[in-house]
Amino acid sequence: MKLAENLVTFRLRLKNAPGTLGKALTTIGKLGGSMGNIQIVKAEREFKIRDLAVYVSNAEQVKEIMDALSAIGKDFVEVIGVKDKVFELHEKGKIYLSNRIGITTFEDLSRVYTPGVAKVCKAIQERPELAMKYTIIKNTVAVVTDGTAILGLGDIGPVAGMPVMEGKAMLFKAFGDIDAFPILLNTRNVDEIVKTVVNIAPTFGGINLEDISAPRCFEIEKRLKTALNIPVFHDDQHGTSVVCLAGLINALKVVGKKIENISVVISGAGAAGISIAQILLSAGARNIVVCDTNGIIYKGRKTNMNPAKDALAQITNSNNEKGTIADAMEGKDVFIGVSGPHVITRDMVKTMSRDPIVFAMANPNPEIEPDSIDGIARIIATGRSDYHNQINNVLCFPGLFRGALDSGATTINEEMNMAAAYAIANVIEEEHLSEDYIIPSVFNEKVHKEVSRAVADAALKSGVATRQIL
Repeated sequence: MKLAENLVTFRLRLKNAPGTLGKALTTIGKLGGSMGNIQIVKAEREFKIRDLAVYVSNAEQVKEIMDALSAIGKDFVEVIGVKDKVFELHEKGKIYLSNRIGITTFEDLSRVYTPGVAKVCKAIQERPELAMKYTIIKNTVAVVTDGTAILGLGDIGPVAGMPVMEGKAMLFKAFGDIDAFPILLNTRNVDEIVKTVVNIAPTFGGINLEDISAPRCFEIEKRLKTALNIPVFHDDQHGTSVVCLAGLINALKVVGKKIENISVVISGAGAAGISIAQILLSAGARNIVVCDTNGIIYKGRKTNMNPAKDALAQITNSNNEKGTIADAMEGKDVFIGVSGPHVITRDMVKTMSRDPIVFAMANPNPEIEPDSIDGIARIIATGRSDYHNQINNVLCFPGLFRGALDSGATTINEEMNMAAAYAIANVIEEEHLSEDYIIPSVFNEKVHKEVSRAVADAALKSGVATRQIL
């Protein structure tokens, strides 16, 4: 599998003689490297400098290729350098601030700063709502993390999580035209996190909580939604659940089942798993069983429980099932995984109901390899970009925040999340749905516009919008 994160570039000085490039390519191929683009950087009479893009598996393979190329002989092949394309892209960070208005004259300076700026400051002092028109606040979102649950990597700390937060800010801009900025918090204390976000909130039109571990994330979001009069959204919870519901809505259309009649097993009782259970119940599902590392969650269970799981036990598993995840999967229509790699097996999927739906969404490695259940599961979805039916939060949060900001929403509520899910699902016309096409691409521009429109409309109908979009 050729993955962009495994692409490196070898810069070689090659003797300008027949067969030299071929020797280099053969050497790379023998060591398992897969060729990408080849470019001439500089041409001389006796030598050419070329960049060879190579897909590799790991750092050890890179060193093996370097050593083998060097062994050909410096008179023929010289390794000038090696660059990892991912690291190269991240140099100096992935985002930056830019002025919207140029400052080239003293007149410009007097308008954007003193004395002209005082006029705007006084107007906002008298009418604070004008800040939403005459400052960046209206279109700016904070991407806040404490680094405790970073994108499949776990508790690596806020600074190590910065590349992910930068990436999130890029996605806000690319798909929602929203200016987002990473905020790293050097604390894991719930009270300190809430206090800090409340104190910086006047800078922003919305707060996107990112990669904060459960169950702390539930309390943090709840308290911030109470304290602030702007949209607060924990993407790991609600972004995942919105897109999951969108995919399930269409998957059920393909297999001819209704959500109120299906049975669902969810693997994972963290932020995403609990939120998915809640949104499925709101959408009409009745039979949901959630599992964690200790098996099925049920009323009265004592092992490895917390207040969030206790609350979950009260609204799911109405038949009070007990046992392992294998027990839970027997006869179920839908499996949804937001846990970890290789949690379920091919044999477990075989025990599911007719036309089983499997959403194995753990990243980077799913609960089961999709290829292993081809022909068993009717519909398969993952969180990966290299397999069809990718359940990707990017389908939700840019459009959702766009709609919330444009409508001046004071919060993001269940009605807005539900509207986003149906908007995503409805982008694909029913006659075009198929087993391998239940969710639209993140690059489908219609998605983000439809989500924005639906969310703004839901905000207005539910009474949390402060302005109507014309």
